[in-house]
Amino acid sequence: MKKLNLKDVLLYVEQNIGSFHQKRIQSLDELKLSKVLKRKNPYLFKAKYVLTAEQIIKGLVDAHISSNEETIFGDWLEGLAIFINDRVYGGRKSGITGLDLEFDSNGSRNIVTIKSGPNWGNSSQIAKMVADFKTAKKTLRTSNSKMNIIAVNGCCYGRDSKPDKGDYFKYCGQRFWEFISGDSNLFTEIIEPLGYKAKEKNDVFIESYSQMINKFTKEFANVFCRDNGEIDWDKLVRFNSAIEEPKKRK
Repeated sequence: MKKLNLKDVLLYVEQNIGSFHQKRIQSLDELKLSKVLKRKNPYLFKAKYVLTAEQIIKGLVDAHISSNEETIFGDWLEGLAIFINDRVYGGRKSGITGLDLEFDSNGSRNIVTIKSGPNWGNSSQIAKMVADFKTAKKTLRTSNSKMNIIAVNGCCYGRDSKPDKGDYFKYCGQRFWEFISGDSNLFTEIIEPLGYKAKEKNDVFIESYSQMINKFTKEFANVFCRDNGEIDWDKLVRFNSAIEEPKKRK
């Protein structure tokens, strides 16, 4: 085990945080109005007394951004965690299905799957994770039957007051960052570097976002608004939910 040098973490963030912002913008550029309209509940907009095309578009785009950013940033934080663990324990990205990180400490092999926060999955997804842990243990023990293996679900933020889940441990927030680094204060020390050039990057994102809102609002109004500007709810619901007509044979 080596002591973590925070300057290494700062440099990593400065060199790599740009990829997170680039993926945010790329996700917007690839967004199609027809796809997001089919994903969302049109009845909810009506029930909330939404009257303008822009309100609907902002609701659709903002929901997409919120969900997508969580995934993108979660993947980015996973990379940061692996980098930090490599510096301290010589850990590595795991090549075993369902695992993100492997490293040795205190005579044990730690196998880790990394998630953004503690409330990441339903019962079937958690069951799959446990099954992946069991499979990974069998795989690793083929070469060393006496290897002590500890399975961990690491969560980058949040809390879990009962980390011992029986088949695995669940380490969240401070406990997770300390587990991979040996530094109990790391969970607060990494927050400041993450703001590196955040304003400049976000200004570029806001420009793309504003253009997307204008573009989709115009497109929506042309298709789903009547000549008087009123939203054609019947047409919108049919687009979202109607049974598709079978294609005619040529």
